[in-house]
Order: sequence, then C-alpha cells, then structure tokens
Amino acid sequence: MISDYFKNYINKRKCTLLGVGPMSLNCINATIELANEEEVPIILIASRRQIDSHIFGGGYVNNWNTKDFSKYVKERDKKRKIYLARDHGGPWQNSIEVELNLDLKSAMDSAKSSFASDIDSGFQILHIDPSVDIHSNPNVDEVLNRIFELYGFAFEYAKKIGKDIIFEVGTEEQSGGTNSLKELDYILNSLKKFCKKNNFYTPTFLVAQTGTRVMEMRNVGSFDSHVRIPNELPAVIQIPKIVELCNEHGILMKEHNTDYLSNESLKWHPRLGIHAANVAPEFGVTETKALLNILEFNSLNNLLDKFLSISYNSFKWKKWMLENSFSTDKDKSIIAGHYVFSHPDIVEIKNEAAHFLQKKGIILDEYLKEQVKLSIMRYLKNFRIVR
Repeated sequence: MISDYFKNYINKRKCTLLGVGPMSLNCINATIELANEEEVPIILIASRRQIDSHIFGGGYVNNWNTKDFSKYVKERDKKRKIYLARDHGGPWQNSIEVELNLDLKSAMDSAKSSFASDIDSGFQILHIDPSVDIHSNPNVDEVLNRIFELYGFAFEYAKKIGKDIIFEVGTEEQSGGTNSLKELDYILNSLKKFCKKNNFYTPTFLVAQTGTRVMEMRNVGSFDSHVRIPNELPAVIQIPKIVELCNEHGILMKEHNTDYLSNESLKWHPRLGIHAANVAPEFGVTETKALLNILEFNSLNNLLDKFLSISYNSFKWKKWMLENSFSTDKDKSIIAGHYVFSHPDIVEIKNEAAHFLQKKGIILDEYLKEQVKLSIMRYLKNFRIVR
C-alpha cells in the first residue's frame, strides 16, 4: 500500500517528503523531470481551484480538468515517481461553490463529486479539508463530522471501483502558530475511533500547525522567527512533541505553507521528524520572476508592461496581502502571475516573447522550467530526499 511505502521511505532516508503545487505547466514538467532524473518520490498537490473535475469547468492551471491533468502526468512519469494528490478537497474549496453561495449539503455533495472524479482519474492521495465555511465558523466536532462524511464516501467509492487511495486530513486553516497537543490528541483519537467503528484504515497524513503561514512573498509564521511568540512554545520545542504524538498513533505529520523558509529552517525539517511538507506559491512566484527578468533583460518592455497589467487587474493577489502592506503594484502582479499564465492574452505575450528569444538561441519555456527546477531542488536537498 502507498502508506507503507511512504513510511518505509521516510524511516530509511530520514527525510521529509515534498508536496509540490502544480502552479503551471512548466512547474508540472519540472516536477516530473526531477522525480525521474533523481529517482525520488514527489507528490503533486492540486487544489480544486488549480485543477478540478470538468463539471466544475476545470481549473486555472493550463485550463485542465482532473482527468486531463492526470493523463498528462502519467504519460510523462516514466519511472512512476509522481504521486497525485488532491489538496484541500472539501466544501467551498472551489470558487464556483462560493460564487453560488451553496448551502452546506450542496457544498458537501459538490465536494463528493470532485473526490469521485479524483478517484476515477487515478489520484492516490485525498486531502479532506472541510475547514472552510462561508456561512459559519464550525467548531472542531462539526468539522470532524464533515471529515467523517467525506472520508466514508471516498473510502467506499474507491473500494467499489477497486482503487488504492490514502487520506490526509486537516481541521483548520494555517494560522502561523502551532497546534496544542491536547487538541491534536483529541482529533487523532476521534479519527481512529471513527475508522475502527467503520472498518476503515486510518489516514496516512494529519495536517498540523507548525508555525508556517504564507503571505505576500514570504513566510510570516513563527517557524522562521527568531522572536518568541507570546503564549506559544518555539517551533523547535513544540514540533517534536507533535511528531511524537502522530508517531504514537501511526500517522504521518504533514506541514502546509512551507514556502519561503530559509535553508536552515528547511534543514531542520528532517531533524525534527516532520514527515512531509507542501510548497506551492513560491514556485509560481519563481516562474513569474524569471519571465519578467528575461523580458526586461531583452528589452521586451511592451510585453513586460502588458503582463504586469493583466496580472495586477486579475486581483488574484488580494488574498495574499498583509494588513497595511507595503507591497508595490509590481509585487502584486508577481504574486498573481501564476494565476494568469493560461489567460489568452498572456499566452499571446509568451508566444511573441518565445519567437523573439528563439532567434537568440533561448527556448523560453525551457528556461522557465529550469528556474523552477532549481527552486524545487532547494527543498529536495534540504529535506534529504536528494543527497
């Protein structure tokens, strides 16, 4: 089973597994190539906004739906090193469900439909995350009940069609702080009781708060902070306790929002026993910066200005802004860049730039892909996956 493979791999290598957000076609290609070149497992973690079922109109990444994305990856992953995962699967995790103002039942039914498409398309890992609620602020028991409902649906559906899947569960959005051990113990015990009662296997991953949170183009959580957070133990003290608790329950601890941490902080991940960690926005920002840099270096200022304008006017940067932000309009365009890579006008800008650069012996997408590969490799090396 996939769960046993991950556990054995982590124990043998003393490493932290990496989950990569499929921010763009170049990011996906970079991930596949690295996994096959280095012969290491990498998890591609697709959010519902990035890639979703065709009934929801797909997602903003290459305008792909779940089936097309899965087919593309599997055709290129010759050594079978990529693991496909649904990231943040649950109610109101797709823009359409928010825009339609769906009630709880409708949003849960929509999430089940999305999970069914994931399973049909060969996704191996499902992150069940009902922490978003556009109508109320559910308590931990209400969130757990939603997890149980979605877990049961996905487990039985996968069993019915003969698919091997594993689960990742989370009960709250990343806050930048750390979980209390009492709260985590309650969640873990509740999950195990539920699974035992229904003869389900327990989840492979539990998402825990480890002091990470991405805003703008930096990590504002406590993990990388040299300053003590009031009423909170430092991450290097609290995290081993969280890992120990997960180990006692036979569940792997997963960290989200790992982007932009320093190399030293990343090196501490396997030392602290963090089993897996997700990185996404940083890779989109890396590609956007690389594109802007090559346009500027080659005096393609008209194309540069067009890109910045389209990206800024998408307003996709809004959710990433800190209160009283000092970010410039250009910063905001960089933050939003990966959201608009598939915009028809951006495709035209890139095609025009590619035609110009080809005359100078530069293949634009190859250049961008290599920059993303360097960014991903930073994590693979610091996590002790590649040595």
